[in-house]
This record gives sequence, structure tokens and C-alpha cells, in this order.
Amino acid sequence: MKFTDGFWLRRHGVEALYAREAYRITSRDGGLHVVAPTREIVARGNVLNLPVLEVTVTPVDEGVIRVRIDHHTGGRPSPGFALNPGASDVGSVTVTEDGGTVTAGRLSAVVSQGAPWDLSFYDGETRLTGSGDKGPGHMILEPGAAVAAEPAGPTGVALDGRAPSRTYTHEQLELGVGELVYGLGERFGPLVKNGQSIDIWNSDGGTSSEQSYKNIPFYLTNRGYGVLVNHPEHVSFEVGSEAVERVQFSGPGQSLEYLVIAGPTPKEVIDRYTRLTGRPAAVPAWSYGLWLSTSFTTDYDEATVTSFVDGMRERDTPLSVFHFDCFWMREFEWTNLTWDERTFPDPEGMLQRLHSKDLKLSAWINPYIAQRSVLFAEGRDRGYFVRNPDGSVWQCDLWVAGMALVDFTNPDARAWFQEHLRVLLRQGIDALKTDFGERIPTEVTYHDGSDPLVMHNLYTQLYNDAVFEVLKDERGAGEAVLFARSATAGGQQFPVHWGGDNTSTYVSMAETLRGGLSLAASGFGYWSHDIGGFEGTPDPEVFKRWVAFGLLSSHSRLHGSDSYRVPWAFDDEAVAITRRFAQLKNSLMPYLFAAGADAAATGVSVARPMLFEFPYDAGVTYLDRQYMLGEDLLVAPVMSAGGDVDVYLPEGMWTSLITHKRVEGGRWVRERHAFDSLPLYVRPGAIIPRGARTDRPDYDYLDGLVLDVYPDADEIDGTVDVVCPDGTRVTYQVTGRAGSATASADGTAPAPSVRVHR
Repeated sequence: MKFTDGFWLRRHGVEALYAREAYRITSRDGGLHVVAPTREIVARGNVLNLPVLEVTVTPVDEGVIRVRIDHHTGGRPSPGFALNPGASDVGSVTVTEDGGTVTAGRLSAVVSQGAPWDLSFYDGETRLTGSGDKGPGHMILEPGAAVAAEPAGPTGVALDGRAPSRTYTHEQLELGVGELVYGLGERFGPLVKNGQSIDIWNSDGGTSSEQSYKNIPFYLTNRGYGVLVNHPEHVSFEVGSEAVERVQFSGPGQSLEYLVIAGPTPKEVIDRYTRLTGRPAAVPAWSYGLWLSTSFTTDYDEATVTSFVDGMRERDTPLSVFHFDCFWMREFEWTNLTWDERTFPDPEGMLQRLHSKDLKLSAWINPYIAQRSVLFAEGRDRGYFVRNPDGSVWQCDLWVAGMALVDFTNPDARAWFQEHLRVLLRQGIDALKTDFGERIPTEVTYHDGSDPLVMHNLYTQLYNDAVFEVLKDERGAGEAVLFARSATAGGQQFPVHWGGDNTSTYVSMAETLRGGLSLAASGFGYWSHDIGGFEGTPDPEVFKRWVAFGLLSSHSRLHGSDSYRVPWAFDDEAVAITRRFAQLKNSLMPYLFAAGADAAATGVSVARPMLFEFPYDAGVTYLDRQYMLGEDLLVAPVMSAGGDVDVYLPEGMWTSLITHKRVEGGRWVRERHAFDSLPLYVRPGAIIPRGARTDRPDYDYLDGLVLDVYPDADEIDGTVDVVCPDGTRVTYQVTGRAGSATASADGTAPAPSVRVHR
């Protein structure tokens, strides 16, 4: 949201109250409390008729400092996100005649006494960023003020017909020369957010718009820090797009709270951020294998499903999970959590028969209860749905007719929904696709009195938490897995997330990757997407290129809208390529599962931006058509009909995992690839553990393990971790010279084979 008209003026109808000086600084309640008048006090009479901002700076955890800006404090504050508390003795506060300092480990915040206003953040002696003149501000809007409109609600009217807020509080943090901003959720535009206006407001807008299913008010920069704005409600970011030297973030109301998070590397920022907001849960090894779906509006019954499953096996193409999309339930009745007896007359028997084919099974759900659902009357009568202000049930025809919305703030409603899910899981479903959760109305009331403007973005957290809890209860920790579309900050705790509704084109393939990398820069550990695109039917060339990309993601699903995604629907080569890359992924499971374990421990995504691994290489900062899969594999999907692809290789000698070709890095390389290949390079010095099985992702990785060594020096001396599906972790020490090497480990772990690639 923009409030200014160039550098000097404000937009029509905007009154701006900026913190002009730190008038009084005191130590209070474990932090700094600063009285910041909105004009400089030069005479005693200046203190009258004067709005004042109060700024509180507090240590939260090692490397994390909270800043809160308040105008009037008598109203209802934002609940913020559920943050994990840090240690009680995490930091220190000092006040001198020159100002005040808050220290939290390596991070410190310094407020200078007097005018002009200055709040600076330091990592050791290095200044990271700061809030200066016109930083903390309270904006008052007159009727008809010419500021950007608030985001549209489900009906397209601003906030479902409510008048825009008349007051906003904002902060501006400086951007240094060459400083670039990443994150802010799953966004499908450029990976670097500089120059963009971004609204944190969950929407069902597909992958080809500025809207996002997963809006996260957190960003990190290549300067070595991150910022979380601690407001689940609407937050507007101007990333060098209003004041080009600053990131501005604002929200409606009288207060604004944010946390600055130290690095210095992006991976360390993500580690601290997810320690604060929650780590991604570990997911089972079987979930990394290939998923196949019925698709959305296609016709299917048990015979169709069986033909797909048997067709994959007949073609020697590994398949781990089969997914039933919406029409496993009767039309007009979603969600009733009851199998449509016309197409699935024996669901328990069918699920048992599919399990006997060594498959896991997934089913689609959403939090909306159609008026024709058998659950509607029960939920209505028990008060389990979100209500209108007059007490009636909120209903809508956008999606399924007369649908109501489960009120997850009501513990009884949550338990009721969960109990119906338990029935489905006990029938034999292993995973749940938690679709939707973005179209959440704002002129409604909740059981616990939650502000509906807060709940618009926060609803998805309650929804996915409730479903994930049932899966943990029924399947056990480490076996629960979702396929979720919507999220807010903290949503990474309930994996996996997929990229929503893309289209069957190379352009959409590229925007899908941008969304995934943006999500990785927002603390999400695992990510998937609809291989081949959701809307439309891909031509065989697009499908085959997307298969290679999709099977080099943490999670891989074949899914479409009105057409099937079985590979033989395209051509024989599509079958061969699906088989090739599914087998390749399964053989890489000792490497990928360890990367997943690290994601659960640190929050660093399995598939991640190049910046995460090469934070000091200026050549990687804008790259959004290639990525690192774990620490040591570089992937550059081919997104052109002719197979041409440009890939940037950082310094060192890189080796193709597919062809074993060695290429000197520190430069761009142009390559042409057939459909069965793509740039998949091993990092210099890496040790890649490879499994003995290609038919499935969940097996004993130590049995027949091979360690592929790609030395960057004559002497070989390195370690590699292998994490097995049962939780066993083995660290191998690999030593030798360029010609040969051996591996050893403590305990009784079997000795692997070692191959040295020169």
C-alpha cells in the first residue's frame, strides 16, 4: 500500500505521523521502551497536542529481536503468529546517554537518542539494515484517500464489502546497494522481489497471477538477515516499489510488530526463522515416490483406477501412491467424506485390493460442507460452522452449492471433523490432499470471537493442523503427510505443499518453479507441483520435459484437470522417460531422504534457490530457472521445445550425473538435451549416496549402498550422512586419493562400495 506521492509529498487524503526522534529511552520489561514524538521537541510546549509513537525493542531468541510500534494501545491487538519462545536469558538491554542497545546473540539493535529517528541492526560490527527518517509511521486516511485498495475478498469487493481501514501503521527498513529480497510466500513472479508490491492475502488465483495460495509475511535478503511481520491479517509490502531505497510494510490499525532475524547466510536465517515458527515435520520415505491421480473432472471408477495402477506396473514404471481426487464423493455433496456408491460400491474392498499392489493411497478433501452433504444438517444444528453476524450459517455457492465453512476455532467442531476423517483413514486412506482454505469470508463470526480479518489468512493453519493431527494419531509421527495448497507462516509444519493450478505450457512450468523457490525462501521444507500442468492437456513434449523436472523435486505427482496424466496417454517415449526418472529418483533416495531429514531439522528446503548454497556468488542472485536439490545436485529443467537450456555453474569442476561429463564452472553454459536428459550436475567435492533399488523409494538404503565421490582435489577426505526410513543415521568417512577411496563408519553399519569419478 502506497502512501506517498514521490519523495516529498503524500498522496491525497493521507495524514502521516512519523517518529521524528527518540525522546526518551528506558529499559522496561526486558526490552527497550522508546517514546518517539511525531515532531521534534524543541520547546516544552511542543509536547502538547502531539501524537506519539511508542517503540519497544526486545530480544526474543539467539539472533532474533522484536520491534513493536504502537500509536494507541487501547484497542484489540493482533494475536500474531504462534511463535516458539526463546530462552528467558537470551539477551541484554543497556541504556546510556547516547541511546539504547538490545543484544540477542550475534544480533543487536541500537536506538540513537534524539533526532533524527534512527534504529539500526547489526550482526557483530556489520550494519545490516535500519529504520530511519519516515520509518515508523502511522497513517490516517481521509474518505476518498488515493491509496491502493485493500485486497479483494471472495466476492471481489474490498474485504467483502467492508470499508477499507482508515488507519495504518508502517515501518520502512533500508535496502543497501545490491541488496535483494526473497520470500514472502509462494509467488509466481520474479524470484527477486525488489520493485514489487505484495499483499499478504491468501487467494485462489492460480499460478499465472499476482495472487498467492501461500502468503507468508517473511522475507530474507542477500545482506544476511530476515524479517517476519508478526501479523496474520493483511500486510502490504512495498519492496523498493514506493521508496526505492527501502522495504515498507504496513497493516491496518494502531500497531505493527516485526522481528529481525540474523544469518549471516540464507540457510542460517531459515534455521532461526523455523525454530521460531515451527520446523517442517519429517515425512515418510514412501511419499517421495511417484504419485498418480485420477485427475479432477475425468471419469473414473475402480476399473479405471486398477487399469492405471496395473498399466504402470506392466510398463515397469515405479508407482508409490495413488490419489483419488474430488469425485470419489458424489457431486454437489463435497465434503461428505462418503464414497460415491455408484462408482465405488465396495470402498473398503477396493482400498484393500490396491494396498495389496504395494501402494499407499490418498484422497481429496476440503473444509467446505455442501448443503446437500450428509454432514451439513449435523454441523448446522451443533453450531460447527462459521456464522454470519446475525447468527445464521454463512453459506456460499462459489465452488459447491450452499457450502458452509467448518469453524476450527470451535474445539467440538474440530473434533467432529477429525472423527469423520478417522473413518476414512481406517478404511485404508494413507494421505490427505487438503485443498482450498483460501476463500475465507471476512464478514462473519467465529466461535472463539476471532477477528475475521485475522482468520482470512490464519484459517488454513487451523484447517491443516487439524487434519495433520489426525494423520499423526492414526499413522504415527513420521508417517503423516498432506498435499496442502494454502498456508500462512508456520504452515511448513504440516507438509507437503503443492503449487496449485498451473497450465500445461513451458511458461507455466517456469512460473511453477519460481513459486517453489519463493516458497523455499519462506521456510517450507518440501514442495511439489502438478507434472504436465493442471489446466489443459500438455502436448507430449511439454509432458516429457515436466516429468524430468517433477521427478527431481522433493515430491512428484501426476495430476490434471480434465484429462488423465498416465504417461501412455502421450506416447511411448513419455512412458520410457517417466520410468527413467522415477527409477533415478528412487536410486537417489539415500541422498534425498537425508536432505529431507535436514529440512525437518533446520527448515532448509530439499529443493532450494542457488543463493542458499552459494550466498557469496553474485552470479546466482537472480537465478530462477535452476535450483539445488539438496546441497550437492544442481538441476536446470529444460523449458523449450528444442531442448536448449542455459545453466550457470559456480566455480569448480562440475560433473553431469547422467552423462559423467565434466564441465568447468564459474560461467554460463548452453546445452541441448534430448527428452531423456537435462542438466543435472554434481557439486565439486560432493559424495552422493546411491541406493541399490530403483523400483521403490522406501527400502534399506544401507543394503548395497554405493558412495559416488566427485573429488575437487587429489586427496579425498569427507563425510556423508545416510538416513534410513526407520530413522537409522550413519555417517561415513570417505578417504583416499583421486584414483580410489574407502569408506568407514562407527558401529555395525555395512561397508558401502565407493566409486570415484574423475
